[in-house]
Amino acid sequence: MILDIINKKRLGKELTYQELDKIFNGYLNGDVYDYQMSSLLMAICINGMTDEEIFALTKIFIDSGDTLDFSDIPGIKVDKHSTGGIGDKTTLVIAPIVASCGIPVIKMSGRGLGYTGGTIDKLESIPGYRIDLSDEEILKQVHDINLVVTGQTAYLVPMDKAIYALRDVTATVSSIPLIASSIMSKKIAGGADKILIDIKVGNGALLQTKEEAKKLSELMIKIGEVYHREVRTIISDMNVPLGKSIGNSLEVLEAMDVLQGKEKDNNFVDLCYDLASDMISMGLNISKDEAREMALQKIKDGSAYQKFLDMVSYQKGKIEKIKVSDKTHAIKAPTSGVLKKIHALELGKISLALGAGKENMDDKIDYTVGIQLHKLVGDAIKKGDVLATLYVNKKLPEVPIDKIFTIE
Repeated sequence: MILDIINKKRLGKELTYQELDKIFNGYLNGDVYDYQMSSLLMAICINGMTDEEIFALTKIFIDSGDTLDFSDIPGIKVDKHSTGGIGDKTTLVIAPIVASCGIPVIKMSGRGLGYTGGTIDKLESIPGYRIDLSDEEILKQVHDINLVVTGQTAYLVPMDKAIYALRDVTATVSSIPLIASSIMSKKIAGGADKILIDIKVGNGALLQTKEEAKKLSELMIKIGEVYHREVRTIISDMNVPLGKSIGNSLEVLEAMDVLQGKEKDNNFVDLCYDLASDMISMGLNISKDEAREMALQKIKDGSAYQKFLDMVSYQKGKIEKIKVSDKTHAIKAPTSGVLKKIHALELGKISLALGAGKENMDDKIDYTVGIQLHKLVGDAIKKGDVLATLYVNKKLPEVPIDKIFTIE
């Protein structure tokens, strides 16, 4: 029977709710093996799914565990998700901004897919930070400080946890149906009233073309309509890294700089304000321009940064103990000119080789390694300038400078 289901999808045919339920719940229960589920995931990746299959799979994911109810918390609960990219640490900035505007933010984040760590990996680079909060602890923290960023609770969409880990190591991460079901099941089960999705597109993202991004956008809006949730999407560029840091501790430190107003006028800061403005607009039912002014003010008066510190403290993190490796290697410009391009994917590969991401499910992440960019696209470059610093703890990987930096 399981073989028949796999073969049916291999031939590009539509699976019924019952067939999807049987194989996915069978995998969760241990009756379907990794290699069988891997085969089905690859067939889905290659042949896609119909809307009805995707709606069914999303329901199966949601029904695999508990759903959270935050209706007793005043205000509109707005959640945000990013499809991920090189240097994406936006949650660490926008969640405190939005919470400081009086909007409750309950963010359940995931681990890394591929080249870099996920939001939870980044937060775990803060010594002591707890990502395993109970429902009661989540509710108390939201009541107290309006902000929680934690991992999925043990019983919230456990199906997604299992499938997510397998996708990461079977080259099926970029499947649009699987992305949509994964994201939307977590957001709906997590109790969000309104949902903002940041869809990354480019060589450093899961999706390579704007056409794919638009398709995913339309699909997630449709799923939102099925569950009576307002869904907005932003399609953002991931052909260059987001911000100046790649690697878990480094990205936390960069996010802190943005919250303190120390970083301005780069693609990371601009995107953070765009996302925060949309979330504030949705949460307070105001215009995006009004929301942007509120976000800017919360950075200026220090309340957004204080909200971040409150969150870290509540979740037992010791921000003063965050570390980066003391072993570094400088990447220097081989020629003079103007920096025309920084190739996000190539930097992602180096970050993974350094240990900042996972190649296999059982790999350990080194939170202290990564890449710090010192020059951004458009900067004038002199031969010998330091383009980037690598933070390392093991043998230095090969660094193809000409593939990463285009200087003309």
